[in-house]
Order: sequence, then structure tokens, then C-alpha cells
Amino acid sequence: MDSHNPATGERLETYDDHDESDIEGILASADDAFEPWADTPITERQQLLERAGELVREREDEYAELISEEMGKPIAESRAELEKCAWVCDFYAERADEFLADEALGSEPHSRTFVSYEPLGAVLAVMPWNFPFWQVFRFAAPHLTAGNVGLLKHASNVPGCALAIEEIFEDAGYPEGVFSTLLAGSDAIEDVIADDRLDAVTLTGSEGAGRAVAEQAGGELKKHVLELGGSDPFVVCADADIEAAAETAATARTINSGQSCIAAKRFIVVDEVYDEFLDRFVSEMESLEIGDPLESDTDIGPQAREDLMDDLHEQVEASVEAGASLECGGERLDREGYYYPPTVLSEPPRDSPAADEEVFGPAAAVFRVEDEDEAIELANDTRYGLGGSVWTEDLDRGERLAREVEAGCVFVNELVKSDPRLPFGGVKASGHGRELAEAGIHEFVNRKTVWVQSAGADDGVPDTE
Repeated sequence: MDSHNPATGERLETYDDHDESDIEGILASADDAFEPWADTPITERQQLLERAGELVREREDEYAELISEEMGKPIAESRAELEKCAWVCDFYAERADEFLADEALGSEPHSRTFVSYEPLGAVLAVMPWNFPFWQVFRFAAPHLTAGNVGLLKHASNVPGCALAIEEIFEDAGYPEGVFSTLLAGSDAIEDVIADDRLDAVTLTGSEGAGRAVAEQAGGELKKHVLELGGSDPFVVCADADIEAAAETAATARTINSGQSCIAAKRFIVVDEVYDEFLDRFVSEMESLEIGDPLESDTDIGPQAREDLMDDLHEQVEASVEAGASLECGGERLDREGYYYPPTVLSEPPRDSPAADEEVFGPAAAVFRVEDEDEAIELANDTRYGLGGSVWTEDLDRGERLAREVEAGCVFVNELVKSDPRLPFGGVKASGHGRELAEAGIHEFVNRKTVWVQSAGADDGVPDTE
């Protein structure tokens, strides 16, 4: 398994893949680790998580450079990603015991009823390359602390990141087998999911990968959580602060050089302010600095792989051929590495790739609509439903429109982002289940109802089932 620098195309390092024997050993180790880990007091598990967060902070420079070299993220964003990983460790180190405490429920006289939250076992995390540390930590922080053990199958272009994360948990003092990395291709995952020692699966990735994992996990009757693609709408009302909206729109579209599921992708603007917004937005996109991801002033780094850059360019070209107007960008850059410029397409037809597909790169589609009713209709005219953003000075209108957008999260006068304190996930083809907050830590636990009846007491309820 090779890692390559997308800024140069050069090979960074070669790693030995795990073969069937290696994977068997990792599964056996996880199976052996589960019961003693689940029996470990949660306060001890929280202390280990706190130490993991400390290590992330201590090694921020080292890991930020690794992220930027392996997948091309601008170094400032790599550091921000690591800070967020430390934050999610802090959050669950402080709150996990509260979230997993027995929940008392009322029932009958002379009885005590409650829900206990007990770990399921081994959870496989199939994770993407675009946020190579954050995606893993937002899985591992809650679910290891809940008493599960974790197996990481990371994207094949970030093996260095995968092993570094394993190193963090090992150095923090986690017992052997509680968190392990599988350096294996996607073809090995089917057997892992089918293994009786695996209890659940979580995947962040493409719609196609999600459908494949859901089909197999469902066939095995194993719990799964999916966070898939998005084509997030960014709705600009007539009373919006256009300067702020346009500036934030450029940031929202080009986070991680445009390679984010929750990046704003479809900018839906009411006719009254369309021209002003488009002019400002194009200006903001053109002002972004394209360059070496290791330089602190770089806004846009390379795309993570050459094939991804090629796919993006094909979507842009097909949208222009279908009738979209190219406002800026749209041409491969004549330079070393997999760079693609910030690109704006105006008024693409609804059946063009820019309107109908997830565009994974710094290319934006801007749509003109007559009013906010048409804006919401267009915002929901997608098979995706991950996030959305609404811009208006009238906060009551903003809340009302946010409720009408079909998505797992909607932000008013702000770009879409994940936050350890808030549930995160999508609807429709963007997946199901939730990560983060209290809802996230409850995804991979057995919510066990316990009824304790006083001896000899009659609860007065007929036994019907």
C-alpha cells in the first residue's frame, strides 16, 4: 500500500498490507479485549481518552504535516482538524459517564425500571481520506469510551494517518486490541463484516460505498451507521447580508479544497439579490490562494488523487455543455500535482452534474430563483439530505425555512459544520444514524430495559406478551 503526495504526485512511503492471517489476529485480539474493556470503570476509560486528546495536541505539528502530505489539506486546516479531534476527546472525557448513566423510567408501584446503556462489542469503522483524523476520532472517542472496541479500515491513500491514530491510542495507554488499524483494501471488508466477532459497522464515504455496506451489514443483522454524500443547499434570501453571505459561501464551498460532504455545493439565490451575490461570490472565489499545502497562506491545495481531479473536471465540462455558464475557473492548472482552481457555474440545468450529483471539489453551482418558496423547492430537489444553510436578516424567517429544508442539520447565517456537542448525520441518500453528542454515543450500545419488581408484589398489569 503506497501513499502519495498529491501536491507533487510523488510516492511518500510503502506500507505492508495486512493479509488474511494478520486480519484474523487483529479480530482475535479485539475479541479478547472486549470483555475486560467493557468491565473497566467508565471513569478509567474517560481518563485514557483525555490522555489521547493531550497527545493529539502535543503532536499537532507532526500530524498536521502528515495529513497535508498524504491528502493535500492546507496546513492551517490540518491543524484545525487536529484541534477538533482533541476537543471531541475532551467532550466525551467530561460527559460520557453522564450520557451512559442509567435512565430511570416510571412504571408500577413496588418496582424500579430503568434503561442501561451497555456496549455492543467490536465496531468496524470504514473511514474516508478527506478528514483523515477527525472522521476517526468522532467515531472512536464516544464508542471506545462506551466500552466497545474499534477496528479501523481507513482509506488506502492515508495509511500513515491510520497508523498514527493507532499509535495515539496505544501511547495513551489503551489495552491491546481495543483499537486496531486494518491496512487492507475494500475487498477484505466483506469478510470482516461477516465475521461473528464483529458486532456493528459505521461508514463515512460515498453513496455507493454506503449502499454496499448497508446491504451486507443488514444481511448479517448488524447495526450500522452511514454518513454519506451531500449536495448541500446554501439559500440566500432577499434580505440577507450579501457581503457576509458571499464571503462565507466561498469558505463553505472550498473547505478542504472543496472535498467535504458538508461543503455548500448549490447556491440558491433569490432574484432580487442574485446579480450582487454572484459578482461578490466570484470575486471571493478568484481571490483564494492556490498553492503548496504546507505553506500557511495557502487556501486551496491539490485534490487528493488524480482520478478525483479528473472526475471533477468531467462534471464541470458536462455541466457547461448542458447549458451552465462558466463564471471562473473550469480548467486544469498547468502545474505539478492535482490542482483544480475555484470554479463557479451559474444557472446549470437541473439535470446537469452540477445540479444533480455530488461535486467533490472547489466547483460551485449558483441558481437564480424567484422567491423563497422556489428556493426551498429547489433546495429539496435532491436525493441528498446532509446539511443546509439559510441566509436572512429575519431570524424568524430563517428558523421557519430551516425547518422546511430536508436535511440532517441546517444553519442560519452560518456555514454547515459538525460540533461534538450536537448530533450530526443525514437523511435520504445522505445516510442514517447520528454521530456526536449524546445521540452519537448511544448508536452502538444496547439500550437495555431493566424492570426490578419487589418480591411477592402484584404489578396489576396482565402478562399479554
